[in-house]
Amino acid sequence: MAFIPGISSPAPSGELYVIDGQSLCVVRDGAGAPRLPVGAPTAQALYLGERDGVACFARHLDDGEPAPAGSAPVPLRQLHGALPDEPFAIAARALGLTAWDHDHRFCGRCGAPTGRSPVERLRTCSQCGHGVYPRISPAVIVLVERDGRALLARNARFTLPFYSTLAGFVEVGETLEETVAREIREEAGIEVRDLRYFGSQPWPFSGSLMLGFTARWAAGEIVADPAELADAGWFAPDALPPLPPPISIARALIDDFVRRATAR
Repeated sequence: MAFIPGISSPAPSGELYVIDGQSLCVVRDGAGAPRLPVGAPTAQALYLGERDGVACFARHLDDGEPAPAGSAPVPLRQLHGALPDEPFAIAARALGLTAWDHDHRFCGRCGAPTGRSPVERLRTCSQCGHGVYPRISPAVIVLVERDGRALLARNARFTLPFYSTLAGFVEVGETLEETVAREIREEAGIEVRDLRYFGSQPWPFSGSLMLGFTARWAAGEIVADPAELADAGWFAPDALPPLPPPISIARALIDDFVRRATAR
């Protein structure tokens, strides 16, 4: 049975998705595998929906608050592949929704307390009536090809030494196509053509929806923006640098490039 989202539930207990920063509190079974704690939710918990008939609740730990008894926080990125895909996806949802719920406890217009709606995912000001829904930031991520090679770069802000595809947030007033052209031009100094949609991925770590594309080189030579990129280059499918983990759509784009190149 698939996960069924919901807003309210009469269930007295269920799976608990307890968020601490960007970590999920999990318990370990006898073999050391992580699993979700089960129990009664607190009054502050958000109902997420149900999975296989079991209610799922989420809440955000306050600063200094310990993890629930018997559990410990583990960075959500590290739980990819350790948790089954569906609980991991629910945990990513919990990360985004608890951040929204925590950050909008007070109205951004007048400062008065806000309250949750019982029928939709909405917090409304108790004084001026201003309402805030959960929001996501659209971003593009692009694999550019030139003569059988892929444009990959190492981010100047990340400490991990892997190379990835280029990405950036959509600006106000831009189409996705305009964002792709601008980001590639700004970061790598080249022009692209033949833009094709690849797929999407919610990315809870930055509250964004990643929209993946492939494109082909059209003109120019790589001139990496040092504020954004520590290094950039064209890489053959059999000579790739260290790559991002499988959790990311960036890796899916690269793996697709390799599959297509080796099938020729």
